[in-house]
Amino acid sequence: MTTHSRQVRDFPFETPARLSMEPLFATLRRTEPLSRVRLPYGGEAWLVTRYEDIRTVLGDPRFGRAATLHDAAPRIQPDPAGEGVLMSLDPPDHTRLRKTVAGVFTKRRVEELRPATERIAGELLDAMEATGPPADLVTSFALPLSVTVICDLLGVPREDREKLRRWSDALLSTTACTPAEMAASTEALADYFATLARQRRQQPTDDLLGALVARCDSREGQLDEGELVLLTRDLLIAGHETTASQIANCTYLLLQQPHGAVRPDADAGMPMSAVEELLRFIPLGSGSFRARVATEEVELCGRRVRPGETVFAPTVAANWDPEVFHDPGTLDWERSPNPHLAFGHGVHHCLGAQLARMELHVALGALLERLPGLRPAVGEGEIEWKTGMQVRGPRTLPVRW
Repeated sequence: MTTHSRQVRDFPFETPARLSMEPLFATLRRTEPLSRVRLPYGGEAWLVTRYEDIRTVLGDPRFGRAATLHDAAPRIQPDPAGEGVLMSLDPPDHTRLRKTVAGVFTKRRVEELRPATERIAGELLDAMEATGPPADLVTSFALPLSVTVICDLLGVPREDREKLRRWSDALLSTTACTPAEMAASTEALADYFATLARQRRQQPTDDLLGALVARCDSREGQLDEGELVLLTRDLLIAGHETTASQIANCTYLLLQQPHGAVRPDADAGMPMSAVEELLRFIPLGSGSFRARVATEEVELCGRRVRPGETVFAPTVAANWDPEVFHDPGTLDWERSPNPHLAFGHGVHHCLGAQLARMELHVALGALLERLPGLRPAVGEGEIEWKTGMQVRGPRTLPVRW
């Protein structure tokens, strides 16, 4: 019989300053790779901190996502359904829904979006240069780039992007918004996409939302109306907020490097290996949204996880495991291989991983090529960082060039 005799810690752990890694992950990885934690809602769960164990929990079919929707499930948000429709399903429903949009996010299809993304990045940098320094990189570049790309892909009017950003910020809140504010934003987003879907039925379009409406109305019936609304909502949130945060995070780290350690050359631009290393290195979140529930008894780290027990598998901890990544606290621009789990693993591997990679590659390459003298416009202590959110990053990043 499994006993829970060791210390139970509150989770998520307190977020370190800026983009520092939570030191407790390293301690637990060495001394207690399977530990007990207490969540803000739903009680206690297991936490794994080693790369191989995290990969097992995320990829083993004996761990599922659907049970995390139960009211009693350990979680960080008051609403157990707050993490999105695709992330909350198990096969075969997950497989069915994912197939409806997977073709849009293949590497080949994403590369077709690169010229438009480069054009958007160029226009934003034109505007920054025209206005002159200083500029806030978040509001002038990172957010509008990622919002425009995903809005254009979905077919969302650009003039609506500010209110969409406010609503999606609320859904990614942990403590920054009240439960009532989160519920109101959830309802507003659902109403918004339901309205757009009705418009597509009256005037069909060739954007992603139009294609999803057509799939919803087809004989195959692979998508119902509620799933359509939730899926487009999730694609919007994942497609802009996390990417915008990573553009700002990556730029912040590059500006901290001595002597401009990474600069594009005339032929290759921003090295893709550097983008991958930044994805590995940056702890984008606390890892508290990587939860799975055991559907049968599983042995982990020499202990038994029983059916119905929740396990948290933070990829941010996996990406700093020294058994897999030599000197993980150092940015190695040529690290190879680099099997990081920044986009998750298994059936819930991030659908938009290729799109995010392309946007980061374009954004960072354009910034460093167009503004080689880019540097912080304020002191380290004056940069405002997000608080009470599932994703980390600067709220503002004033720069000069």
